[in-house]
Amino acid sequence: MIVYLKGIAATGPGFENWDALCSHFATGAAINLDFIPSPQGKILPGIERRRASTTVKLAVDVAQGALQQSGMKAEDLAIVFASSNGDTNTIHHICDALATPERIVSPMRFHNSVHNAAVGYWSIASGSMQPSSSLCAFSNTFAAGLVEAATQCLAEEVPVLLAVFDTPFPEPLYQITPGHLPFGVAMVLDANPRTSLAVMTIAIDRDAQLATTQMDDPLLEALRCDSSASRSLPLLAALVAPAAQQVILGYAEGLRLRVSVDRPPA
Repeated sequence: MIVYLKGIAATGPGFENWDALCSHFATGAAINLDFIPSPQGKILPGIERRRASTTVKLAVDVAQGALQQSGMKAEDLAIVFASSNGDTNTIHHICDALATPERIVSPMRFHNSVHNAAVGYWSIASGSMQPSSSLCAFSNTFAAGLVEAATQCLAEEVPVLLAVFDTPFPEPLYQITPGHLPFGVAMVLDANPRTSLAVMTIAIDRDAQLATTQMDDPLLEALRCDSSASRSLPLLAALVAPAAQQVILGYAEGLRLRVSVDRPPA
């Protein structure tokens, strides 16, 4: 599959936006994992923003960033949102409520707990009436989301907005679930090469022994291993490299995802 990158956004520990992450890649400066950006969800209407969790705000922030860079309109893009853990704080509060004698769950909490809540908020805020998909594939969620978005892009001949995001659970689930640091990344993919930032060739490889690509920087490697969304880091680094790159991502049991990145055609 060959798709073209039209817009990208990312936020996570040590970097507030895509430009800041690119600066880290370019200079090799140490990343400060103690700096955690605070999602704002500014695209959300006031009422929805007050209802929205940190997870939702993170998702819509990166989605909006990628959309703005692409110069496209939300109503023209199909949507793929992907997260390993979903809305962690909401799930935590529901589990707390179910552990009480009364077992009373707030309807608003339940409303926000479904896995497609984030994309629902995005559709409301952006005015998009396009089809949406919400998926989870544990630690391989980013790769699964990328395959889904690229497949829709080519099969349906429509540009696709992909957003992948993870936030940590509070205790006690924090200790037994992956993803202890918030991370979000979004991409706009298109079959049309015009005004693209990069071209990606995506293939599923059946060689289960193929090693996944790691980060040279120990701090970035630790971040890469933290969550499903941060597994995108090798691909993000390849997108800003001066020469063509190839990265290997975990995809599913016995499968790997091979992604080749190059500059767009002139």
